Amino acid sequence: MNSNQRQVAVDDIILKYENYINLYNRYESMKDHIHSPTLSTIVMVEKTIQKMEYPTKTQLWKALPKKVMYQTFCVIIEYLIDSGKIMVDTDHRLVWTWNPEMIKKIASSGVKLR
Repeated sequence: MNSNQRQVAVDDIILKYENYINLYNRYESMKDHIHSPTLSTIVMVEKTIQKMEYPTKTQLWKALPKKVMYQTFCVIIEYLIDSGKIMVDTDHRLVWTWNPEMIKKIASSGVKLR
């Protein structure tokens, strides 16, 4: 093997490793965005919770009209809890708490809200 052939072989190895590194970096950047819920999926979960009477997380997930990955579903549940739309009771049942009509009545009665 002459020096030109060795250089070509080394260049091929470097190119392969650069490709692997690029693939890895692309995967790592996408990993945080996998299973992000869409607005339509969030709305579907909200509507299903409102139709059911105090479901558990698993019951709600199984009752959804369309299949949703469980990781995505868990992200939606955390969002709904953080936004105050649902609460979890001591029996681990989900309770729909968002009531915009009641908020309008309270606001119109002169109560100051933050």
